[in-house]
Amino acid sequence: MQDAPTLTFNEKMLANYVPIFVMLPLGVVTIDNALEDKDTLVKQLKELKKAGVDGVMVDVWWGIIESKGPKQYDWSAYRSMFQAVQECGLKLQAIMSFHQCGGNVGDIVTIPIPQWVLDIGESNPDIFYTNLKGNRNREYLTLGVDNLPLFNGRTAVEIYSDYLKSFRENMSDFLESGLIIDIEVGLGPAGELRYPSYPETQGWAFPGIGEFQCYDKYLKAEFKEAAAIAGHPEWDLPDNAGEYNDTPESTEFFKSNGTYLTEKGKFFLTWYSYKLLSHGDQILDEANKVFLGCKLKLAAKVSGIHWWYETDNHAAELTAGYYNLKDRDGYRPIARMLSRHHAILNFTCLEMKNSEQSADAKSAPQELVQQVLSGGWRENIEVAGENALARYDSAAYDQILLNARPNGINKDGQPKLRMYGVTYLRLVDELLQETNFDIFKTFVKKMHADQDYCQDSEKYNHRLGPLERSKPKFSTEDLLDATKPVEPFPWDKETDMSVTGGGGGLLSYLISKIFSLFK
Repeated sequence: MQDAPTLTFNEKMLANYVPIFVMLPLGVVTIDNALEDKDTLVKQLKELKKAGVDGVMVDVWWGIIESKGPKQYDWSAYRSMFQAVQECGLKLQAIMSFHQCGGNVGDIVTIPIPQWVLDIGESNPDIFYTNLKGNRNREYLTLGVDNLPLFNGRTAVEIYSDYLKSFRENMSDFLESGLIIDIEVGLGPAGELRYPSYPETQGWAFPGIGEFQCYDKYLKAEFKEAAAIAGHPEWDLPDNAGEYNDTPESTEFFKSNGTYLTEKGKFFLTWYSYKLLSHGDQILDEANKVFLGCKLKLAAKVSGIHWWYETDNHAAELTAGYYNLKDRDGYRPIARMLSRHHAILNFTCLEMKNSEQSADAKSAPQELVQQVLSGGWRENIEVAGENALARYDSAAYDQILLNARPNGINKDGQPKLRMYGVTYLRLVDELLQETNFDIFKTFVKKMHADQDYCQDSEKYNHRLGPLERSKPKFSTEDLLDATKPVEPFPWDKETDMSVTGGGGGLLSYLISKIFSLFK
């Protein structure tokens, strides 16, 4: 029997490599479906390639592609952009963005959902998520219409599925060439699997608790039906959960010993979070059918709602649809659902430290990241992530590096815990400014475990085989079983791959403290 080949030091270190992607500008393809400044884009892509970046991520906007009318798709500008990415030798993560751009943190351009859908909403505003006061949110269709043929005979899920099929047909050459390595399926506002509970367009400001968004007539009827089946036809949706900018204790629902702890409150929160889970599950099942056999992975994004995490009620998470409490894990059921689709869980706020947050927000991004990533790993799925806000300082990069390899480098091969990839937000002129870009280049090198850029992902144990069919649907009991809290994996105090070469650096710490003053 032949001995296994002895690996060199660098080959062992390569097993610690975490690929790094950069999010392209929001308006790289304009609302008029044009790639306006291809020359500048190519120049920037070449800069990224020179820095050792593995690839880029881009929103593929429903509001641009299907703007002319139902099933009238125009992929030409995106084809041109994908070609440019391919020619620069970068990989591509494509987001199927079924939401509006504009109205969320960091949105600097506005791309509504297609006008023909908004027109249907003029005569039937209940196709949109709605709060208790009746305010409609036009960012994304309510999951209450997922299976209702209200859109020229099609359901919302059929619209999403048809869009994915058209993408596969029109981008088949890029799929076959290996350019596109993952498809992130948009499942809600900002592309995240959540309810639009904290919309700036309706006056929400950090750290407001947000509001439940299930008061359209379709979700109202579904709740009444569910309550009747449970033997409580008298139960209604909450009317005591406060407004967007309230604190938890000022509301009857979230205060100590509030409604959220009663039988009725628990029933509502279970229903509200389960509807969201089912929504993601159904659409990912469609995506899996469409991309079956393609050499790529599916992904879904979960929002990093870190404010009020330190309180018993976790109010801001609850209004967003994450039923997460000290004695109930709201994220592992999502990871378990994703596991049946062979999908990656993509999480946010990787750069944040608790010390940077204002004390009155009761915020704990570090523990939140630890909980969500641990839940993903315990369900044997890949986890990836991104920063929530633009940061160019080494303290932020070091925090991302710590989360990417929570127990550091393993000099003998693959570390026990390693994120599948990190996407940096985003490609803007400020990032490419010399001082910022020099730190960023060091960050890329550290993400790569001090190794050179590696074209062959198999060398760092990323095997992209043909996408397999989703496994059978989990029972409600199986998903509820995942809510049992389990201690997260331990994290080191700081990364062993700091961009400053030490434990984060004093200057970096001071920058992060100054940054926190402007939060």
